[in-house]
Formats: sequence, C-alpha cells, structure tokens
Amino acid sequence: MKKNNNNEAMDNEISAVTQFPVSFSIFSMARSHHKIAGQLLREAGLYPGQELVLMQLWHQDSQSQNSLSRSLRLDHSTIAKSVRRLEEAGLVTCSRSQEDKRVTIVSLTQAGREFEPKVIEAWSKLEEITTQVLNDEEKMQFVALAQKIAASLEA
Repeated sequence: MKKNNNNEAMDNEISAVTQFPVSFSIFSMARSHHKIAGQLLREAGLYPGQELVLMQLWHQDSQSQNSLSRSLRLDHSTIAKSVRRLEEAGLVTCSRSQEDKRVTIVSLTQAGREFEPKVIEAWSKLEEITTQVLNDEEKMQFVALAQKIAASLEA
C-alpha cells in the first residue's frame, strides 16, 4: 500500500483488479471454475485434470503419454502424475510401445470406459453452473474471445 508522508493511504492506490482487469478477471474466473470442477469431480471419484485424460482416451484410446501431453497442452510431469493416479484407480493401464520401448502407451480399462457417464454428468453440471447467466450469443462470444486470447498467449 502506498502512503504519503502522513502515513495515510493515498487516494490513487491501484489494485490488481483495476490495474490489470482482463488478467485479474481470467485469474478469478479460472479459480472459481477450478474450485467447482474439483468439487464435482471429487464426487465422481477423480482429481481435477484426470477427467481430461479420460476424455481424450474416450475419443481415441491407446495413446502415448506424449500425445496426451500435446493434445491437452499439459507438461509431461502433469500427465505422468494423472496417468499414475488413473492407473492406481484401475481406470487405465500403461504399457511400452511395441515400436519404441521408450514410449509409454496409456489405454482405458473396462472400468475406465464405464466411468464416462460420471464425468459427462460432472462436466454437464459444471457447464450449466458456468453459463447460467449467459444467453446463447454471449456463450458464443465468450468462446470466441477465449480462443482468441489463448491463441495470442500461445504465439
């Protein structure tokens, strides 16, 4: 906090929310979204982020950890931790690639396949909670702006 010579707070103090409104809004929204997602996923028996790995495998089973890392835009250690926890829960198995023994292939188990409805339900609730104050046009605008910002940040 900035203070003048009389040790009184200055009227022109700048907070993060006023100085960096876009960045603070993204941070605040992401934090709240992550908290709700975490609650819903814990009810389904998962840690946040694990559902993304499962979703990717439901879309295309038996992928390398590197492929999962690239498609989800997460670093290798984050994927490795999620995969290890999913394996311990019996939702995926890991094996070495026949072509390259250095590559770890992650595949769904039957239990992992059967977990899909729980995750879809959790994400449906999350989507509903997240967008309940938006109309269809605002949802489309939000997605377009978020994609534009993400592309800019990744450039």
